[in-house]
Amino acid sequence: MKDIKAVCDRVRQIAYDIHIYHGHGHLEKVYENALAHRLRKADLDVKQQYPLKVFDEDGTIVGDYLADLLVENVLIVELKTAKMIALEHEAQILGYLKSSRLQHGVLINFGSPKFEIRKFVWSEAANNKQTQPQKTEKIFSL
Repeated sequence: MKDIKAVCDRVRQIAYDIHIYHGHGHLEKVYENALAHRLRKADLDVKQQYPLKVFDEDGTIVGDYLADLLVENVLIVELKTAKMIALEHEAQILGYLKSSRLQHGVLINFGSPKFEIRKFVWSEAANNKQTQPQKTEKIFSL
């Protein structure tokens, strides 16, 4: 596995380059395809519309969802084409991380003239068995 920080940095830069080249106004699928294509050219393992299981607290599988992209099997990438990132978009990716038991995710919005990307980390709390989100980190916004 490649270093998660390096993977996130690469995803951020490539997503920004796509935003500059294509602008805003396309359907989400266009950005998904462009990002997957360029990440693969950058020698990253990328899976599109990747099914991830949703687990209950006791480990029982209670459902699944499709991640827009799964990069290097450790980073969920959720794409939006909205006017701006909303709280429900953040709640969505945090729910995906918690339920799938993956730690790292990025939320990218291509729908605004202002490029937005935010990184999220989910980890097990040290003092109890409940999971708690770490602070979201805005890693890039122009």
